[in-house]
Amino acid sequence: MFLNCHSYHSLRYGTLSVKELVAQAHALGIRELVLTDINTVTAIYEFKKECENKGIKPIAGVEIRKDGRLLYITVAKEFSGIGEVNKMITDYHCNGKDLCEMATEFDKVLVIYPLENIPEVLKDNEFIGIREEELTLLIRPEFQRLISRMVILQPVTFSTKEEYHLHRILRAIDHNTLLSKLEETEICRKSEYLRAEKSILEAFQRYPEIIQNTKNIFSSCSFEFDFKKVRNQLNFTKSRESDLKFLTRLAYLGLKKRYGLDHEEARKRIEKELKVIHELKFCSYFLITWDIIRYSNRMGFMHVGRGSGANSIVSYCLGITDICPLELDLYFERFLNLNRNTPPDFDIDWSWQERDPMLQYIFDRYGKEHVAFCGTNVEFKYKSIFREVGKVFGLPKEELDSLTTQSVEAHDRNKVVDRVAKYGKLLEKFPNQRSMHACGILISEEPITNFTALEMPPKGFPIVQFDMYTAEDIGLEKFDILSQRGLGTINDTVKLIKETRGITVDIRDTTISKNEALANEHLAQGKTIGCFYIESPAMRGLLRRLKCGDYRTLVAASSIIRPGVAQSGMMREYIFRHNHPDQFEYFSFGV
Repeated sequence: MFLNCHSYHSLRYGTLSVKELVAQAHALGIRELVLTDINTVTAIYEFKKECENKGIKPIAGVEIRKDGRLLYITVAKEFSGIGEVNKMITDYHCNGKDLCEMATEFDKVLVIYPLENIPEVLKDNEFIGIREEELTLLIRPEFQRLISRMVILQPVTFSTKEEYHLHRILRAIDHNTLLSKLEETEICRKSEYLRAEKSILEAFQRYPEIIQNTKNIFSSCSFEFDFKKVRNQLNFTKSRESDLKFLTRLAYLGLKKRYGLDHEEARKRIEKELKVIHELKFCSYFLITWDIIRYSNRMGFMHVGRGSGANSIVSYCLGITDICPLELDLYFERFLNLNRNTPPDFDIDWSWQERDPMLQYIFDRYGKEHVAFCGTNVEFKYKSIFREVGKVFGLPKEELDSLTTQSVEAHDRNKVVDRVAKYGKLLEKFPNQRSMHACGILISEEPITNFTALEMPPKGFPIVQFDMYTAEDIGLEKFDILSQRGLGTINDTVKLIKETRGITVDIRDTTISKNEALANEHLAQGKTIGCFYIESPAMRGLLRRLKCGDYRTLVAASSIIRPGVAQSGMMREYIFRHNHPDQFEYFSFGV
């Protein structure tokens, strides 16, 4: 009977996590549930998994609001219906198309209107939702004639009296107003909570047609989705087989350039890697990354490929990375292997000046219908929580400043401060707004609005409504397009050397930095201020303790600086063994 459930992904409105919503429904014996967050599908995939774990039938939908006013509720008859709603919301967020008072033409979507917004003529897929407290209105002739098109509307926004007050606080934060000045139209009704279906059916027992209409909606809708399917762009060329041929050709061209054709160890390593890449269906991922790098080189941009992708000789031969994995004994299996569930991950840096042109190329090259940034949920943070909650209770600026700089326990306690502390703690980890992921781009095989609506942040590139973890969960692997300010400085330096000394420096030739005596001397002394990744006090101290005088030791230092390694004592042991190679021995196990 619950066709209109909100989670806390209805930002600054809902008070329940998806897990809490589904758990409460399960405890009440509810067997079917529709998630309809406000103008978003952020949580539908988590909702599906949680429902199926509890034996509840999940159905996906979206509540459509404009300027806070409910227009109608959409319920997808099947998964393709979500795509129809996503396109409409995307047009609103990204293309300047207004949300109409009445629903547009849908094929696989049912629409439920509130009593306040009934169209003159209802289409076959449209219904009117009526709440229990509105049943007395059915004595009116204008509503009596519509009973045959009505369904039970029992929205869910909170679960307890405390959460109802939390909802009111969220609405006041959203409207930037005092709790005392909230209008009734700006908050949910006090009846919007989950309850036993039996009590709802008893309330509507005089209207069996409304009950049956509601049951018909549940029986006619489903949410089928295969989480195991890969949804990235499947092929760079026309087919998977031709992708492998093209990738193989590029790899061997790179082999000739990097090693020469007679390098047997490199050739065997390429063959082994290509076999794994093909078997895991990642040829297109490598080729798309290569294409992005090719454009960067054509434009004269400088890039750095880093992360575990540097373990691949194929990425080295394609020019994605510039570190020889054979020379440094880097294992491809750390990057990609047949037993690894997570996708490959190339971290590629550009100068801050060149990143936006690279992003624009990706959107233009692969189509705006198929490309978007990952989203990220910005949560209420400790300091901002107490400031936001304190404002809606009317606390003056001096007290707000005090709440954000001192612990609540250290503050002068009174009823208002206690309530601010109470509700502030309840808001911890609540999503507050959606933002753009720092670097993750998705490139999908199908139009990306089949899976999510898009939003347009100030940066000017569209974002999906879920984070990178959900993206990976539904089969979309991100491409990390990063910005590193130091690269711009390096690039300017290279140009300056060319202009003033007439010397062309190929910064991608890593032998320059590996064998530079003065650079190695500075490393050993920890003189690395201004050097990306190795300028922190902890890293400079580690370089001095290791007497880091060469590239290999620098690589080791960048690995053992990790918190887990340091806290376990392995970093201390590594430093000792590095500096005293004759004062320990390895177990040989009888060999």
